[in-house]
Amino acid sequence: MTRLASFALALTATSLLSACVFAPPITSTTDSAAITKMSEQAVATCGTGNVKEVNAKSFTCK
Repeated sequence: MTRLASFALALTATSLLSACVFAPPITSTTDSAAITKMSEQAVATCGTGNVKEVNAKSFTCK
C-alpha cells in the first residue's frame, strides 16, 4: 500500500507541476477612439502626409 500511495503522490505532484498556465496577452484590444485621437494629434504635430506610424499610445513622424 505504501508503494501505491507514493506512486499516487508522485503522479499528482507531476500533474500539478506540469499544468498549463494561461496568461492573457500583454497588449489588449486597441480602442479605435484612442487611435483616432492619436491620429488627429499626429497630423497636427507632424503635418499632413508626414505621419509615419500611429498606434493607441504614440505616433512617429517621417
